[in-house]
Amino acid sequence: MSGHSKWHNIRLRKGKQDAERGKTFTKLAREIIVAAKEGGGNADANIRLRISVQKAREASMPADNIKRAIQRGTGEIEGAIYEEVTYEGYGPAGVAVLVQCLTDNRNRTVADVRSYFSKCGGNLGESGCVGWMFDSRGIISIPKDGLDEDTVMMAALDAGAEDIRTEDDTYEVITQPDNLQNVRQSLSDAGIPFTLAELAMIPKNTVKLGEKEASQILRLVDMLEDHDDVQHVFANFDIPDDILEKAAS
Repeated sequence: MSGHSKWHNIRLRKGKQDAERGKTFTKLAREIIVAAKEGGGNADANIRLRISVQKAREASMPADNIKRAIQRGTGEIEGAIYEEVTYEGYGPAGVAVLVQCLTDNRNRTVADVRSYFSKCGGNLGESGCVGWMFDSRGIISIPKDGLDEDTVMMAALDAGAEDIRTEDDTYEVITQPDNLQNVRQSLSDAGIPFTLAELAMIPKNTVKLGEKEASQILRLVDMLEDHDDVQHVFANFDIPDDILEKAAS
């Protein structure tokens, strides 16, 4: 996986990803609202909604919050209308960055995103400028914690996983987007715990960075991910582990 995947896992391990529970619930609710709006409120028939609801439950989001988000998406109760928009740009040293947002005010969101890129030595680009550098895949992160690789591999591959990679103390299971839920369920049935299971944009190649550029791109990623309208950030940087750990401390 890319350095961005490592950074995500380090932040998750150190508890920084969900430091603000309210902000996390806001992002999860928006995803549920949009999923229900697009595919209906029946999670059994709407795979995007099913994945979104499962993520919310794993984050300990209250059941009432989940229910209200679904009802807002289906129009049963009133609320803000969110639209999906993806911004693309370049960070320092030409790092490709994809920013997936759910927003009720496109002008506000693009102004903020453009400002963050500028502050961190990058620039917001045109639609399509870096998207071709990524592939859409499902990704499941499994802590090693004594788990045998063959056990993980058998459960994942039997369910149709595309690949399994090792990242330090984590196994990364890669799936086709439409097979994420099947592999996820297979791992659960096998009693294999995971810390992350979601759709992601995986870079086809990476850009190696030194400490200065690493500091800039990590600052950009953190600023973007902290914004309420931003759901996901994907980038193709490759940073040495010691620099990543230092930045997370």
